[in-house]
Amino acid sequence: MAEFLTLVFRTFMSESGLKKTTTPGPPPPTAAGSTLLVGHRGTSRSVLLLAAVTAASELGTRLCRPDNSTHLNYFLCLQKIVFSYPRTVEELLQQVARLHESTNTTPPALIVVDGLEDFLCAPGRHPGEQSRAAHLSALLCDTATFFTQVLKQRSSSSAPCRILASFYSDTDPGQADGEASATDAMLNVLDRYFQVRCTLDQDRGYEAAAAGLQELWHVYLSGRGVTDDKLGGSQEWQLLVFPNGSVEFKLV
Repeated sequence: MAEFLTLVFRTFMSESGLKKTTTPGPPPPTAAGSTLLVGHRGTSRSVLLLAAVTAASELGTRLCRPDNSTHLNYFLCLQKIVFSYPRTVEELLQQVARLHESTNTTPPALIVVDGLEDFLCAPGRHPGEQSRAAHLSALLCDTATFFTQVLKQRSSSSAPCRILASFYSDTDPGQADGEASATDAMLNVLDRYFQVRCTLDQDRGYEAAAAGLQELWHVYLSGRGVTDDKLGGSQEWQLLVFPNGSVEFKLV
């Protein structure tokens, strides 16, 4: 999944960013992977999530690259996406467990869970949260492995089924209270199952305003799934959000 994110970054690079990279772009994704998006609540995650899903829907061969005025029309490319809206972690577990029972003739190549914190982190401290996180993560990984086997049986050249999930919190980086500790403990559990962590950190300094940007985000890829041969050695990027709604990625 990290390959898809890198493909998104390179596709929406600025011209200056393109001059800084020595590789024409990553090859079509072939390795299995799971990625967890992590950031402060309020992150403009929809841009990155939709872009990654769009890339995955095209199996890494091309992107639906919109112009500045219609950058939210990613949905035009998402013609084979099935949306589901579980209300509780129990409903989410049931829906994931039943995925293999689907009568759909085409197995999913990507499973997206947006907002894990809404399912795993209830207000206050509750026993068993980390166990539920481990249970859900393991089930997601097992389900992806199952669909990967099905896809490989149908075609040896099929890409594996991947997982993309997001986790956001209200705690600030470096915060040392109990809530921050609970969040860190939860992320430690999730990191055992997700091969790559994609961390989004908003730059609140003067650089964004001076450059005429609405928002500036630092994007970091880390974890055991990040290797130079997969990602071209690029593990840190910037996400630039302009006042007109257009977005751009810049290689750091």
